Amino acid sequence: MQSFMVQETVSQSTRRWALMISYNGQGFCGWQKQAGGVATVQQALEHALSGIAGEPIRTIVAGRTDTGVHATAQVVHFDTSAKRPTQAWIRGVNAHLPQDVAVWHAQPVDARFHARFDAFGRRYRYVLQSSAVRSPLLAGKVGWVCRKLDLDKMREAAALLVGEHDFSSFRAAECQAKSPIKTIYSAELKGSPSLMTLDLHGNAFLHHMVRNIMGALVYVGDGRLSVQDFAGLMEMRSRLHAPPTLMPDGLYLTGVDYPPEWGVLTPEPPEWLW
Repeated sequence: MQSFMVQETVSQSTRRWALMISYNGQGFCGWQKQAGGVATVQQALEHALSGIAGEPIRTIVAGRTDTGVHATAQVVHFDTSAKRPTQAWIRGVNAHLPQDVAVWHAQPVDARFHARFDAFGRRYRYVLQSSAVRSPLLAGKVGWVCRKLDLDKMREAAALLVGEHDFSSFRAAECQAKSPIKTIYSAELKGSPSLMTLDLHGNAFLHHMVRNIMGALVYVGDGRLSVQDFAGLMEMRSRLHAPPTLMPDGLYLTGVDYPPEWGVLTPEPPEWLW
């Protein structure tokens, strides 16, 4: 009862806001704020928000991203007693952010909305270049392999991901998720063998799951694994014989799904994201 009364008191004196932000993860040690002044997206955003609010701001994020991982539509919420117009949380905050982070949407939300716990789906895109020589113009923005890839075989293997599965074979050793069982709603490979995108839409993802999946798909594409081997890898439920984790450069969080009653919409990935 006591915690409920505290929440009621806080909710009456503050307003909850939801933001959609995008960022280039190259210069950050991931999303989560860390000790010792390490550069993180959360640290940069909270510093900018606190400057506009005139009070300390703490953000809750839909999904933490690792070092070097990007986002086009990350969602956060925060509470503040400051009374500011919507544009203050966009243009004002952006004026205090480094050039590789930007708020592009802000909206007041119900005090019960929670950016993490109300999300029922998350969307990731991995952009991969396959060429004999890496492109310096795409450095840090796409993953890269030097081998030729068979896109049709990769699509066939990716289709096996759809549904509810134990994804232990694609789980990092340091993953803290309570269960390796997740549901993938869709898995789609588009583009060409030289520049492709893998779009994954699921209820939740394990640590390094997308990068590990993409690493295994590359092995299918270059012939080191067959589609049947990929299926067998999933059944093993172990990282012991799985291909290595692909680099973070090509990974983007592109959207978070919420029930419609919260009014927080999921945008399509931007057209430039190839």
